[in-house]
Amino acid sequence: MQESPKKGLNWWLFFASALLLIIPTCYVVYNISPANMPRNDSAQGGEIDHLITYVHVLMGALFVGWLGFFFYVLLRFNKNRQPVADYAGVKSHASTWLEAVVAIFEAVLLIGFAIPVWSRAVDKFPKENEATVIKVIAQQFQWNGWYPGPHGVFCTNDAKFFSGDNTFGLDKSDPHYKENFIVAKDLVVPVGKPVLVYISSLDVIHCFACKPLRITQDAIPGMVFPAHFTPVKLGTYQINCAQLCGLSHYGMRGTIKVVSQTDYDKWVAEKSKAGASAGGGYE
Repeated sequence: MQESPKKGLNWWLFFASALLLIIPTCYVVYNISPANMPRNDSAQGGEIDHLITYVHVLMGALFVGWLGFFFYVLLRFNKNRQPVADYAGVKSHASTWLEAVVAIFEAVLLIGFAIPVWSRAVDKFPKENEATVIKVIAQQFQWNGWYPGPHGVFCTNDAKFFSGDNTFGLDKSDPHYKENFIVAKDLVVPVGKPVLVYISSLDVIHCFACKPLRITQDAIPGMVFPAHFTPVKLGTYQINCAQLCGLSHYGMRGTIKVVSQTDYDKWVAEKSKAGASAGGGYE
């Protein structure tokens, strides 16, 4: 076993490690900006991108500050300047006041800045009567989209209705059941209108993620989480599962197709009619 350096700190190794840490950190902070973010095709994406930028810049500033303090401690209290231990210790309370100032500063940033910005970005949920409402149900290894049909009313569902041909426990006696329909993997939404999704899971924890539309929300068994986005461009976007959910996690993909309101209404009418003629809401 190789002995430790007899003079204490191995400065060459220390500076090499510091450079390996500092260089990529500076690169990330310098390049982080909304222009370098993934493609954004959602109305709320700009605010989210700016928040991510601010957080990275703040983390870069904290990194530089604490690294500077670390270097100061190494130089100020090295063996050459302090050959004998001082058993009396530090008598000044400057460090206590400094820690208090840092804590207050970080609290102000969190409470006065980060939380309000995050709230403005993601917590202003649209009203259901002004949005396209979809219930997204995750299962190994597939995304399911439950649509209410032309009249926008979901039929009731309950665990007591679960069966081999009724995976989601829909109440088939509900008058709205026949116009409700469920699609697998490929969702369709209209452009320029808020989309409100209620996300849940049948089995394990999944995560509904579509980066260009700036939506990422965990799907947890026994819980329902709302999320929203407003697509601003026509196109087809990939859905990924951003939470390791099993052996075929890599294949748990789907799409969100953004179409015109006219095409969306036509698609809903066709799907609802097909479900009604089949006697149920499953695709």
